[in-house]
Amino acid sequence: MNAPANFSRETVSLAIEGMTCASCVGRVERALKAVPGVLDASVNLATESAEVRVAGPVVRADLIRAVESAGYAIATSTIELAIDGMTCASCVGRVERALRAVPGVTGATVNLASERATIKGSADAAALIAAVAEAGYDARPVDRGAAANAEAEAQKDGERRILSRDLALSAALTAPVFVLEMGSHVIPGMHHLIASTIGMGTIWLIQFVLTTLVLGFPGLRFYRKGIPALLRAAPDMNSLVAVGTLAAYVYSLVATFAPGLLPAGTVNVYYEAAAVIVTLILLGRMLEARAKGRTSEAIKRLVGLQAKTARVRRDGAVVEIEVVDVAPGDIIEMRPGERVPVDGEVIEGESWIDESMITGEPIPVAKASGASVTGGTVNQTGAFAFRATAVGGDTMLAQIIRMVEAAQGSKLPIQGLVDKITMWFVPAVMALAALTFGVWFVFGPDPALTFGLVNAVAVLIIACPCAMGLATPTSIMVGTGRGAELGVLFRKGDALQGLQDAKVVALDKTGTLTEGKPTLTDLVLADGFDRAGVLSRVAAVEAKSEHPIARAIVEAAEAEGLSLPTLTGFDSVTGFGVTAEVDDIRIEIGADRFMARLGHDVSRFAQTAARLADEGKSPLYAAIGGHLAAIIAVADPIKETTPDAIRALHALGLKVAMITGDNRRTAEAIGRSLGIDEIVAEVLPDGKVAAIKRLKALGAVAFVGDGINDAPALAEADVGLAIGTGTDVAIEAADVVLMSGSLKGVPTAIALSRATMRNIRQNLFWAFAYNAALIPVAAGVLWPVAGILLSPVFAAGAMALSSVFVLGNALRLRGFKPSMA
Repeated sequence: MNAPANFSRETVSLAIEGMTCASCVGRVERALKAVPGVLDASVNLATESAEVRVAGPVVRADLIRAVESAGYAIATSTIELAIDGMTCASCVGRVERALRAVPGVTGATVNLASERATIKGSADAAALIAAVAEAGYDARPVDRGAAANAEAEAQKDGERRILSRDLALSAALTAPVFVLEMGSHVIPGMHHLIASTIGMGTIWLIQFVLTTLVLGFPGLRFYRKGIPALLRAAPDMNSLVAVGTLAAYVYSLVATFAPGLLPAGTVNVYYEAAAVIVTLILLGRMLEARAKGRTSEAIKRLVGLQAKTARVRRDGAVVEIEVVDVAPGDIIEMRPGERVPVDGEVIEGESWIDESMITGEPIPVAKASGASVTGGTVNQTGAFAFRATAVGGDTMLAQIIRMVEAAQGSKLPIQGLVDKITMWFVPAVMALAALTFGVWFVFGPDPALTFGLVNAVAVLIIACPCAMGLATPTSIMVGTGRGAELGVLFRKGDALQGLQDAKVVALDKTGTLTEGKPTLTDLVLADGFDRAGVLSRVAAVEAKSEHPIARAIVEAAEAEGLSLPTLTGFDSVTGFGVTAEVDDIRIEIGADRFMARLGHDVSRFAQTAARLADEGKSPLYAAIGGHLAAIIAVADPIKETTPDAIRALHALGLKVAMITGDNRRTAEAIGRSLGIDEIVAEVLPDGKVAAIKRLKALGAVAFVGDGINDAPALAEADVGLAIGTGTDVAIEAADVVLMSGSLKGVPTAIALSRATMRNIRQNLFWAFAYNAALIPVAAGVLWPVAGILLSPVFAAGAMALSSVFVLGNALRLRGFKPSMA
């Protein structure tokens, strides 16, 4: 679909890939200048971009083709559009087809629940918006930021208010029509009373006036959208309502003003059907709009966590400024109870901060100089100052919002079948309605015309592609939103579907099962020695080493407030240990073989050494002044939440594996203590990938890691889960991010995935079963066997409730609670 994207004397910007030298620049410039309508082209190698001045309408696709014909490529980008006017799954399919037909588009997905389209490729926004308009809908670029979100929310609130107003008007006009018509059939004597006083002719005229007002004002939206769509041979939900209500209305008009045109016995009016149908569908749409608003409440809450102002030090004073004006490097002062405005690093003071909005963990976290703080979290007790390190769209909260929005807008593989069916659903319903009318008209009892009309209208009205279109995206929106509240971020929507199929959860050890930082775990003393004296002397020696084990001993001494004595004569014996003089006392530290070499008997610690070995710890010995003083163990402690998380995974029926580069003895000891089913030890990063490939023989594999060396394994797994406190590389390679840094997020993510997919299947079953069961009933299949026909009024009510049921079922996910809560 070639829409003129640029007009007289405009400048078009293109991002170009593949240029390596000045010759490339020249080739691209010549190719662009050769396009008719191009006045000039300037290509910049450093920025890999081209600025093209054009005169007259130039199609952007022609410029792209020129660049590609020269052997280069246009860089792809992602554009988000807000789409107005979609009402059902058929609308989604039409908008997607229109967008994919735009030159330069490589992919387009449309979400009915969020009313947004995500387009990848090199097409510009103007061409995409024009394509959507040609398909019969309105589109506008999605503007990010708090102000834009507030404006979008205000617009939706305005639309809901208009819908409520139209519903109230429609209900007020419909009520008399319904009472006059249906009351005559239900209330004994009412028909005779009306006929003998006002007269049926007058009653029909009153119904005509009121119904005309209903269709012409609150119901006009269905005709404005539905009739043009029908004329484009692309009928949608509005088309079904428009054709159904117009059929009932026009038939009633003929019966009222030209009854002689109808066969004898068929002169009836169906004004109440047309009016009630419009009112009930407006009711359904209003309930649907309210429920849709609740599906995105997680995003609204996240946006609401963004602070509006910040107290910043400027020119020797503290001034309060808008948070959008905060720049990296600014010093921001915090008082108790205030919300942290941006990400930063504490430089003064200390406090406790509630980080539950990021991690899902309710316990406040201590912050002191050097600690990082996150925008949106709440300062609890103390006052402190911090330096801004990330502002605006670079803050963690902004990134979380983008991740959640991306996941909510994605399509799961399960949606593919739904899309194929719904593309043909509305035309099939219209054909079935026509067939229903024909069969009743030819084979039905008298008055055949009346029976044919009523049943055809019922078929048109009861069909509900809305429920089909909303079944998947609403569950995704609520499920991913609830996950964000629990500290589980689905970076990719299809991870929701993939995670439910996981049979094996493979875990990295360091930083995932363990704290990722060696600490002193055991210091067992020989008789005659005290802890402070031994630890301070040993730490003084180890302070000369950069080994992680040495660092852990030094930190333990510092944590206990011990001062380190003066060290002299340090010597390292490769493969054995170290010796040094501390206050003229000889200190010797090393493995058992080093102690044996020095003539120290370690047998007195044999029982302790055996216990440490069983726990996967490698013991060190310390001798002071020629006497064996202590046995020491340093290990990476298991996170406090890890055992419960492993038990929760087993409770979910999953096999748990550990993949680590650590030595086998340590890995097996940890595995035994945690009840891990399979242990793969002493592997390099590529070995982790090979291990995951082997584990896939048992079923789908979810891998959990946190380090740079875990990135290949995260990418290889069916679903990769990154610990959010880990590296950016690991997080980028993962499908799911666990913000708390705790393994508790893994069973939560899997349980939430299963709950969401179960919810989607329930919605799809309802949507398809509803249509499969009630469309034949509306067509009259029960008439020959039970004498049952479905009134168009009841059909309208059932259709409205169908969408509301799907949305209400999806909203149940807001109450999801993790098993480890």
